[in-house]
Amino acid sequence: MSDLTNIERRKLERALGMGSGYVLNFSNRTFDDFFTDILGVDIYSEKYENASGSKANRMRVFWDKEANHIVAQVLDALAKDWSEYAGYAANPPGDDFLKIIQRLKSSAPVPDIGSIKPISEEKGFDALAKAVRESIDRNEPEAGLDRFHTFLVKYFRTLLEKHGGESDREKPLHSLVGAYIKLIKSKGLIESDITERILKSTISVMEAFNNVRNNRSFAHDNEVLNYHESLLIFGHVTSSIRFIESIESAAEKKTKVEFEDDIPF
Repeated sequence: MSDLTNIERRKLERALGMGSGYVLNFSNRTFDDFFTDILGVDIYSEKYENASGSKANRMRVFWDKEANHIVAQVLDALAKDWSEYAGYAANPPGDDFLKIIQRLKSSAPVPDIGSIKPISEEKGFDALAKAVRESIDRNEPEAGLDRFHTFLVKYFRTLLEKHGGESDREKPLHSLVGAYIKLIKSKGLIESDITERILKSTISVMEAFNNVRNNRSFAHDNEVLNYHESLLIFGHVTSSIRFIESIESAAEKKTKVEFEDDIPF
């Protein structure tokens, strides 16, 4: 469960307009869609039911039952698209709201675990991402190493296909990462040498992860890597994924602008 204080809860409730049972401008359908899209959870399941079953009450139960970083993920998603959920005339969330998000994020065992999500509709991708996140939710990173490795293989194959690169199914993880970095460098999506060097260092990390997956995870009958080293792997790799996510987002916006500029009027 989250450790939101009573003062933090009151601040969040005021910002989200929860006094009358609502949450921002959500309808029942859009509230359901939001939680499905962000977390893959059913906010209208019995797990989050309480009293009237209103959107506000379900949000309160969600805060009670989910870990800090899960709550932070939802609040962060609301803050980033505030006008979409609160209305375009609404004032943006205040500093108190953003500070609460940062505090919740900082207490997460893997702050960037929210970046582990499917980037295509390939069969099983969503279930795989969910299984990886759940290993962190249970604070058992060592139990999720094999699925994390499988997720990364799917993730980088998908990115290579998106950019028109070769995603040979025989390529190991580190080769996929190397090919992806080379592609985005050639497309001008990396601006500085130091960023390229940091990303390239990820190649050797992924190569070592191949060995961990084969010899120190539940992929086979192995002695599993210890908790703290497993947590280090998760933290290091998810921070790289979060950065890659920002690169891909910027590339999509750039493509959209170029497309719109090409439309004749």
